[in-house]
Amino acid sequence: MDGDDVKGGARCLVTGGTGYIGGRLVPELLAAGYRVRCLARSPGKLRDHPWAGDIEVAHGDVTDAGSVAEAMRDVDVAYYLVHALVTGAGFEKTDREAARIFGEQARAAGVKRIVYLGGLTPEGVPEHELSPHLRSRAEVGRILMDCGVPTAVLRAAVIIGSGSASFEMLRYLTERLPVMVTPSWVHTRIQPIAVRDVLRLLVGSAHLPAEVNRTFDIGGPDVLTYREMMVRYAEIAGLPRRVILPVPVLTPTLSSHWVGLVTPVPASIARPLAESLRHEVVCHERDIEGYLPYPPGRPLPVDESVRLALQRVRDAQVVTRWTSASVPGAPSDPLPTDPDWAGGSLYTDVREASVDAPPEALWRVVEGVGGENGWYSFPLAWALRGWLDRMAGGVGLRRGRRDAQRLRVGDSLDFWRVEEIVPGRLLRLRAEMRLPGLAWLEMYVEPEGTGRSRYRQRALFHPHGLLGQAYWWGVSPFHAVVFGGMARNIARAAATTAPLPRRRERTPAR
Repeated sequence: MDGDDVKGGARCLVTGGTGYIGGRLVPELLAAGYRVRCLARSPGKLRDHPWAGDIEVAHGDVTDAGSVAEAMRDVDVAYYLVHALVTGAGFEKTDREAARIFGEQARAAGVKRIVYLGGLTPEGVPEHELSPHLRSRAEVGRILMDCGVPTAVLRAAVIIGSGSASFEMLRYLTERLPVMVTPSWVHTRIQPIAVRDVLRLLVGSAHLPAEVNRTFDIGGPDVLTYREMMVRYAEIAGLPRRVILPVPVLTPTLSSHWVGLVTPVPASIARPLAESLRHEVVCHERDIEGYLPYPPGRPLPVDESVRLALQRVRDAQVVTRWTSASVPGAPSDPLPTDPDWAGGSLYTDVREASVDAPPEALWRVVEGVGGENGWYSFPLAWALRGWLDRMAGGVGLRRGRRDAQRLRVGDSLDFWRVEEIVPGRLLRLRAEMRLPGLAWLEMYVEPEGTGRSRYRQRALFHPHGLLGQAYWWGVSPFHAVVFGGMARNIARAAATTAPLPRRRERTPAR
């Protein structure tokens, strides 16, 4: 059967739909016209995805033959996107067994194509010298290609996109350390690839010719060292040039603990990533282009890939679980289901209060903040912050507000700008004061029973470099007074100004 026969309404099974690549692949498959079924150990984790209502969900695990067999029913293309990104005892055996079960059940179900995303391995290096991480990926690829179902194994090195573990490690190391002592692997050459190019190739691999059963190296147009990648990242992020001092004494184990110490990426994830960088990982063939030619302007170079990965924060598209109105518009954007450490540092200060007033009374207070009304907490602290901002060349508090009662998107409000407003519900302000980073203040109103409401307030800060990190931790001790007092006083003001319930008039007795 020709590979084109799986197009148009064919069903794809995606394992790893709750992971980084799987969560981004599903909407791409849906957009291409495929029907999608996801196999997940925890189906509840799929609920936060905007496409959750457009797919089938099969509950199971790749190590359980019965659940895999059921998930494979009526499937044309099966995507294998799971592996243990740890180096604990027995992980290679688990990966091996899971791949064997997946291949056997795919063959028994009559699946026409398997697509697997693995790791790019160095040319000419004996397998026993590879890191356990890369060795296991290579073994999984062989097992799938030997199962009797045509299999495309795409092998990638560093994938660039917000949420990718390898990119997040690069992000945090570069942003947090202006001067860093690094392992010798920073001089290893690698060939990174943008996540959107990976996804295009994964989708396209679904309709490869039936006789194709092999590995494909995939990578972007640039080959550079990890050190050069950090230098490029710093330039694009607007950071001062980083001073990088490689030393030979940091083993992969020490490297992983070092990464875990200075970044939020867990050491259990950092170790296999660091181990895989001991050897050069560069594409040795580009045969995939003979089947799936790149469109003009693709694959994306490193600089453009990094810009896209940073774009969402730069454009102030803050993902919030309260509003959840914005759906990520590009594969390089973060998703709500990404790990907490993905997407860069975003510090928050959250306050809530139950208000003895209806939502409309609370909203009047929220919409009236700033200007002559002030900020409902520690006026001296706000005045001092405004004075310091003016001393630094900023706008300070002198702008006030356009209208004493109403706000609209784009209005200036002291040293804030109204970024989003949902009347009666949400006010989001973006800071225009001089800061080593980006900051927002979000105020949210919701009903809470008869005649009552709930006030939620969230301050967010995305630090810029080490100075931004120091700024947040330097001012955080004052948040309880400034932001805590603000939430309490706004709630009190709403309760004080809320109109009293109208008294029922008694009818005079005859």
